[in-house]
Amino acid sequence: MNKLILGRYFPGESWIHQLDPRGKLVAAIYFIGILFFAEGWIGYLLLLGFTLLVMQMSGVSLKIYLRGVRPLIWLILFTVTLQVLFTAGGTIYFDWGPFTVSSYGLINGVFIFLRFVMIIFISTVVTLTTKPIDLTDAIHALLRPLRVVKVPVEDFALMLSIALRFIPNLLDETQKVMDAQRARGTTFGEGTLIQQMKTLVPIVLPLFVGSLKRAEDMADVMEVRGYQSDKPRSSFRQLTWTRYDTVSIIIMLLLTAMLMLVNRIGAYY
Repeated sequence: MNKLILGRYFPGESWIHQLDPRGKLVAAIYFIGILFFAEGWIGYLLLLGFTLLVMQMSGVSLKIYLRGVRPLIWLILFTVTLQVLFTAGGTIYFDWGPFTVSSYGLINGVFIFLRFVMIIFISTVVTLTTKPIDLTDAIHALLRPLRVVKVPVEDFALMLSIALRFIPNLLDETQKVMDAQRARGTTFGEGTLIQQMKTLVPIVLPLFVGSLKRAEDMADVMEVRGYQSDKPRSSFRQLTWTRYDTVSIIIMLLLTAMLMLVNRIGAYY
């Protein structure tokens, strides 16, 4: 449990760390979008190379990024398996009833795997190099125009801030409860399904009670400080857009141009 990196921030002085969180969010969403326009091996290798370069520039160890993939690896493999078994085209290697393994299905399966992995890697770069409060401020700033259509942007930003703040604490508390249960002789992951579910009860109940207590304490603190969601709020830290953020957006546009070029070149071969 303590190996999960969801919601965790790794301090650093890299160029990626110093970028404006709004720029990082926009660039990450844009990159995820252009992933679906990649065609052929050259396009995917170009995007994979760019992803690895960004990960290297973040100054965070590759092992940490791999932790982000590990919890989702079975979901990714399941999706890839469905793509391989139910997509026909090209050379047929295996055909039995509704199941077909073909060259087209295998290639598409690899592309889907790479797409999933790159989405996770780029998303992890953003969360690892951006403080949760900065990430919340960035989302709040980007969603601010939705106030015109009466979207409660402040409430959404508050919920996101609380979630990002307490996810690491919840994971750490879960690990402590599991360690305490192991010290009492509890074994996790063994026995029948019913027995495994019973071992989770001593974990879920303390976490549930602790979460309710933490939520009640936070509500009391917010009430004492006079928090009102319908009132305008100021921020101690102001987001500043610099030339480096502009450069990052230009790099994304150049990457798009290169992807379109390699897609067109690949169409002739």
